[in-house]
Amino acid sequence: MASSKRTKEMIEVRLIEPGSKSKSNSKGAALASSYDAQIRPLLDAVDRLRNLKVMQEGIQLPTIVVVGDQSSGKSSVLESLAGISLPRGQGICTRVPLIMRLKRDKSAVNPEMHLEYQDRIIQTTESGITAAISKATDEIAGSGKAISNTPLTLVVKKTDVPDLTMVDLPGITRVPVQGQPENIYEQISGIIKEYISPKESIILNVLSAAADFSICESIQMSRQVDRNGERTLAVVTKVDMAPVGLHEKVMADDVKIGLGYVCVRNRVGDETYDEARVEEANLFKNHSLLSKIDKSIVGVPVLAQRLMQIQAASISKCLPDIVKKINDKLSFNVHELDHMPSNLSNVADAMRAFMKVLSSMKETLKKILIQREYDEYPDDFNMHGVARIVEMLTKYSQELPVNQVMITEGEFLMEEIKILEEAKAIGLPNFLPESAFKILLKRKIDGISHLPIEFVKKVWNYIEEVVIRVLVRHSDNYPQLQSSMTRAAQNLIERMSKQSCQVVQGMIDMERVGAYTSNPDYMMTWCSLMEKQDHFMDLLHDHSKPSDLDLGKFGKVKVDHLRQQQKEMAEKAFDLRMRMIAYWRSVILRLVDGPALHILYNIQKLVETEMDSEIVDEIAGHSGTGLEKMLEESPTVARKRDRLRKSIELLKESKQVVARIMDRIALLDD
Repeated sequence: MASSKRTKEMIEVRLIEPGSKSKSNSKGAALASSYDAQIRPLLDAVDRLRNLKVMQEGIQLPTIVVVGDQSSGKSSVLESLAGISLPRGQGICTRVPLIMRLKRDKSAVNPEMHLEYQDRIIQTTESGITAAISKATDEIAGSGKAISNTPLTLVVKKTDVPDLTMVDLPGITRVPVQGQPENIYEQISGIIKEYISPKESIILNVLSAAADFSICESIQMSRQVDRNGERTLAVVTKVDMAPVGLHEKVMADDVKIGLGYVCVRNRVGDETYDEARVEEANLFKNHSLLSKIDKSIVGVPVLAQRLMQIQAASISKCLPDIVKKINDKLSFNVHELDHMPSNLSNVADAMRAFMKVLSSMKETLKKILIQREYDEYPDDFNMHGVARIVEMLTKYSQELPVNQVMITEGEFLMEEIKILEEAKAIGLPNFLPESAFKILLKRKIDGISHLPIEFVKKVWNYIEEVVIRVLVRHSDNYPQLQSSMTRAAQNLIERMSKQSCQVVQGMIDMERVGAYTSNPDYMMTWCSLMEKQDHFMDLLHDHSKPSDLDLGKFGKVKVDHLRQQQKEMAEKAFDLRMRMIAYWRSVILRLVDGPALHILYNIQKLVETEMDSEIVDEIAGHSGTGLEKMLEESPTVARKRDRLRKSIELLKESKQVVARIMDRIALLDD
């Protein structure tokens, strides 16, 4: 906290009184000498981080981003701040992000400037800067009118410029001109949003005085990422062309510009920059309308100082967070590099690495599919294996028809009567033919025989998905083995799935063959239901009674359609149905419990023994060529290793840059 406070103290600056004269006679001296001598190292540090491309590591730097509608006067504002000429012309002048780094150098005899792009540094001069920028832009974005998101950096060192780093972006246009793509608006808005979205970015919104601020495209875009305008500063240009109502517009602030407004008059025609500043001061002093605007928000010198203040405050605010992000990213990348596989020099090393992969994979599968431990995938609920399989089992058991379905399907007892009619035989009249029960049972089994098979296939498909995800994750460092390991796992699971389907099909076939259960619930249920038989027969013979038969927990049925049936046939049909209802519960329990236990057993078998054996045979069996593949580091792993090493080198250098600044602050604290 102390260093952060000291950083803020270091960058306190004094406002220059508008119109005050500098002791120096050099051009635009009011633009310089705004910072204390301690501030330059802070700006240099941020520029150094920018040169190191630390932003490619996801670490945002304090940046002033210049945006505006096409022809809003953006380039003119930047020219006034830098004292140089920028490319002009019809349509979009700025076709690539132009990073302008202005550095005040009191010792510079002559201005120094150069361009940086595509890993090159191109020296240039004040007179040649426009041509140099145009040439570099053509090399980056092409010689037409297309745009590019590849930045171009312009470094300007002069005695009379403010210490600022700004990014000038293409002006916003909705209508493409000849040579521009139809989606030019989308391309430009995409680039702008990329630069203004980070909370570290300060938005310098350039507005024409003649425009309705509330409908300016640049205002609409900035409000999308900075709704309350807390990091937006507005520059109003062309004030001499539309002075009427300007004072009221900037005072009303209908578009919520949190950092305020600065009104400027840019250079006109062949004016020198010194002459332009004199004309600007006279305009705001003598114009009948513009002179009403507070002097603290008018003029390019005020704009320069406001930008330096805002930039300094932003650096002060962001520096501690930048230090933390650099350290965090560095630690993460070092950890990633340390946990990458070491280069394997022989087959023995490859075997040890391979067995380590198998062991870790087996442990994860055991947690997910057996032990119900999901710490490796806490938020990925699809990888919570046991829980998902239980859900499938519950849904499957609910799909199987139990008591209510056995009562309500079709007209009550008519199916049984038809079966009994065809099962007649010469014999005693009060015997229930066993063949009738078997026929009825087989029909019921055939109606649900597809459900157990579908359940088993669904479970194994899910298990395959889980296994492959775990396998790919644990073998990520050895992509040259992934295809072989995946193939082995898929082949194994396919075989086990087929075996499970065969076993469950056998369970279904056994239910078709005959009826048997030792479950006492069968006799209890049948006896309970048969107690309703006398009442059932009464309803058939006494037409004055209601036609509804209440079978208790099994529901109610209509019996009026049975009153024309023979008494003996109706009694047998009733008995047959009650036996089927009582027995069906045992069938359903077996068709749920059997496949469930079989799946449970085979999952454990898969994880504990089969998977290891199958993958080892695929990789290390036969000629053992699979292990030899591990000795050749894959291009993917090699690229990742190289990327991490370069990133670590960059972050270490960045860490040194910020460490020197923090040390400087600490010394000042002392």
